[in-house]
Amino acid sequence: MRTICRTAIAGMAFLITLPAQAEALTAVIGGMALLGGFNAIFMGDATNTYCISCHEMRNEGIYEEYLKSSHYKNRNGVRATCSDCHVPKEWFPRLIRKIQASSELYHHLAGTIDTPKEFEARKPELARKVWQRMRETDSRQCRNCHDANAMDRVHRKRDNRNRRAEGFNPSKTCIECHAGIVHSLPHGAEKEP
Repeated sequence: MRTICRTAIAGMAFLITLPAQAEALTAVIGGMALLGGFNAIFMGDATNTYCISCHEMRNEGIYEEYLKSSHYKNRNGVRATCSDCHVPKEWFPRLIRKIQASSELYHHLAGTIDTPKEFEARKPELARKVWQRMRETDSRQCRNCHDANAMDRVHRKRDNRNRRAEGFNPSKTCIECHAGIVHSLPHGAEKEP
């Protein structure tokens, strides 16, 4: 009799904890689904299609400049996307950048830059903001693809070799010499940001 009671009690204990286990399992699966969905949305802006969905990119020549740049087409066949240069790859810096970008989204939706003339008028200010972010992060996005230690300086053209020798100065960052390499410099902007 004791054995049956123990089994029954053990069985009841299992039945009592089963709903708690099912709840926990449901919470874990639900949490994973939410996290996966959030991550898909969070990373979903990593395409050029997403970037050019704003009229500023399509109508103001920004995307066309990119299509003509060495970041789009080059002898190595390596293509950088908009997000490679403008959005950090690391999760937390990416989150911070997305929070900053909410202001840009507001201005897009509010139509504060609605014409090519308005865009040209604001382009120097917008470019300076991008350059400032790049200086603050030591051109982190550039360094995701470009590694000074991996560059073959011996086989570079002589004029490039001489310029790059001074360019690897640790007190400078990529954008200080390479502003305007993908997008044209705004009218009135100096070469070095």
